[in-house]
Amino acid sequence: MGSLETLKRVGSDVTRPVAGPSAFAAATVPSIIAIGTSTGGPKALQDILSALPGDLPVPILIVQHMPAGFIGHLAKRLNRASPLQVHEARQGALIKPGHVYLTPAGRHLTVRRISASQVVLCLSLLPDKVPHIPSVDVLMCSVAKVFHSAAMGIILSGMGNDGTEGMEAIFREGGYTLGQDEATSVVYGMPRSCEKRGILREVAALPVISRRILDLVRYYQPA
Repeated sequence: MGSLETLKRVGSDVTRPVAGPSAFAAATVPSIIAIGTSTGGPKALQDILSALPGDLPVPILIVQHMPAGFIGHLAKRLNRASPLQVHEARQGALIKPGHVYLTPAGRHLTVRRISASQVVLCLSLLPDKVPHIPSVDVLMCSVAKVFHSAAMGIILSGMGNDGTEGMEAIFREGGYTLGQDEATSVVYGMPRSCEKRGILREVAALPVISRRILDLVRYYQPA
């Protein structure tokens, strides 16, 4: 277990390794990122996505807990604010690098591999005996199952513990798990639950997360 006191500073921002032997590095370069968030998520997502390049070499899948009717508006807002292409997820859509897919309210989002190089989105009402639909756990467990150690999970500000099981699934597969820190979270419930479980490889302040994504996917700005 990594030391909780080990800190890495980037300007005035702090990021720290928490669990696992490879602090600040992933054994496998992530080929997909799954993000889960709730209260405080829209601003956190805008801060992260607006700082990422349009040619990001991986897709991003997001569960944001919101009432029905709001996700489409959020997708449009994030699309305007980010160089990435942000959409509401659609059944059967092929996932593509540089694209961001928000899960519609009232549906779970999972992924299914149809060939060595192609993965599609799947929307479903099942499982229905869960506290949240969509569920961060359902998305992340699916991503872990399909992408194994090439999965990256990020848990952001939010109340409760949705995402803990999914982040653990990614962690157990050898993927990279990162949580937003308490100081920059509106509600430190979902990240705290993951940190208490010991399944975060890193905890980072919100302003650092986009830079950590670029580091981990080994994005290099063209000359």
